[in-house]
Amino acid sequence: MNDHDEHLEIEVKIQVATHAPIRQKLNELGATLSAERVYERNVRFEDTTYSLTPSHRVLRLRQDTRTRLTYKEPQPEAYAGVQARTELEVTVSDFALMERILEKLGFFSAWIYEKYRTTYTLYSAEVTLDELPFGNFVEIEGDPAAIEKAVAALFPDGATRIPASYSDLFIQLKARLELPFGDLTFANFKGVTVPPNAFTKLLTKKG
Repeated sequence: MNDHDEHLEIEVKIQVATHAPIRQKLNELGATLSAERVYERNVRFEDTTYSLTPSHRVLRLRQDTRTRLTYKEPQPEAYAGVQARTELEVTVSDFALMERILEKLGFFSAWIYEKYRTTYTLYSAEVTLDELPFGNFVEIEGDPAAIEKAVAALFPDGATRIPASYSDLFIQLKARLELPFGDLTFANFKGVTVPPNAFTKLLTKKG
């Protein structure tokens, strides 16, 4: 594996009504619980010309059990329903100080998003059960063969994939529902009803 491959994020995202049947299936398949359910706070940054989001580039500071600074940029999809991105990530010791450094370099906090995440390992793929303010999702990340093996085992009847980031989903939902807020937080979504077909435009065929 070359350096480029080591920093390539390949994943499949699937929306589910509830995680309960997926969690049960993971246990039946002998998946390993890699990380217990944890709360994540993410801050997305922009530059003064607001060029990152339109070009699908991400500069993110994340706090969960540790603090990580991440940069992502899109790569051509490996195949239908799969999102492939270059991902460069480093662990830092101080969230607030890293935020100040980014601000000194000309970046600013564009928006905040929250989620709860539980992480498993199945067939060498990372399977995360994500709870976001607008719904529940399963993300499967790894090499294409491991991803497909995990998808087939967890969704034997097929699954509708979403080849988009959570920020893309939020932007679409914000426009569709004319949401007045800019941050993807549980507090902001309290009382907001998200329709079942909210992300229809971004769905790809089952597989």
